[in-house]
Amino acid sequence: MSIGKRIKSARIIAGSSQRDLANRAEVSAMAISKYERDMDTPGSAVLLRLADALSVNIEYFFRPTTVTFSSPTYRKRASLPALEDASILERIQEWLERYLDIESLLNRASTFTLPPPQRIEIMEEIESAALALRKQWCLGLDPIENLMEVCEDHGIKIGLVDGHPDFDAVTLQANDTIPVIALRRDMPGDRQRFCLAHELGHLILQPIEHIDAEKAAHRFAGALLAPCSTVELELGTKRHTIGLNELYLLKCKYGLSMQAWIYRAKDLNILSETDAIQLFKYFRQRGWNRKEPGNPLSSEIPQRFERLVMHALCEDIISQTRAAELLAMPLEQFLGGDVERYGGFSIDMCS
Repeated sequence: MSIGKRIKSARIIAGSSQRDLANRAEVSAMAISKYERDMDTPGSAVLLRLADALSVNIEYFFRPTTVTFSSPTYRKRASLPALEDASILERIQEWLERYLDIESLLNRASTFTLPPPQRIEIMEEIESAALALRKQWCLGLDPIENLMEVCEDHGIKIGLVDGHPDFDAVTLQANDTIPVIALRRDMPGDRQRFCLAHELGHLILQPIEHIDAEKAAHRFAGALLAPCSTVELELGTKRHTIGLNELYLLKCKYGLSMQAWIYRAKDLNILSETDAIQLFKYFRQRGWNRKEPGNPLSSEIPQRFERLVMHALCEDIISQTRAAELLAMPLEQFLGGDVERYGGFSIDMCS
């Protein structure tokens, strides 16, 4: 990627116009336009000002690794602004370039393992597709403790990005071979897990034309997190309603929202359509369709990329400066965040 394209990418991530960037970097808007179109190359002094204005390291402009994406598959609302859409994709690309950099340095590229794409002609076939994935990944039928870690262990690049509230998640193929799922950073744990399972559905399922792909992925998410036999074991085979406390306990056990449990019961004909509608109405009347009662579940955090950076740092394969560049934050800030995350545990072991 040229320096001009790097400047444009960083500007889109920052949400700045060419004129805004020009003012902060003390150059003309015409100069920014020429840089981004590779009609001119900024000198070192201008590059330093651009790096400062865009909050990136100067090394960013010279990073050799580049990534190309397939057409993205989103979980988003139609109201997501186009500029924010572009910014999210640029953030994902920038993060993935750093990820591939550290994999290359350590010769630790991950291997992607999924079953062959599953052709779906009726919605009920999705249940067996979810079971096939559980079998291949040796997950059994128990609750999945950490879905994000399982996905990373099987070669899927998982990233968290800051994004607009109308954005939930996106699935992409990077460089034609690398599966990537990016999720909005600030989602509660149950919604995050459902979105991740939903995006897995997009990677696995091949619904025929009359099957709605989003509804199919939605069904897959529920079937992966709570398989049919498990749901029947928990709820029985026929119910007229499900109590609020029961739904909350199931949410905590399986990491699947209370409303998703109602959907599962309806999909498996444990609840009738009418009974499920009554429960959903009960939730809407109390505003629980937006924020469910009880304590929210903790979100999961992808850690493979950070572990690779720490590996390279401790083995003196990279310097502390390079580690900070890869992590996109000062090393002290990263380590301080881990101290807070892990209850005071000190990670100062590589000095």
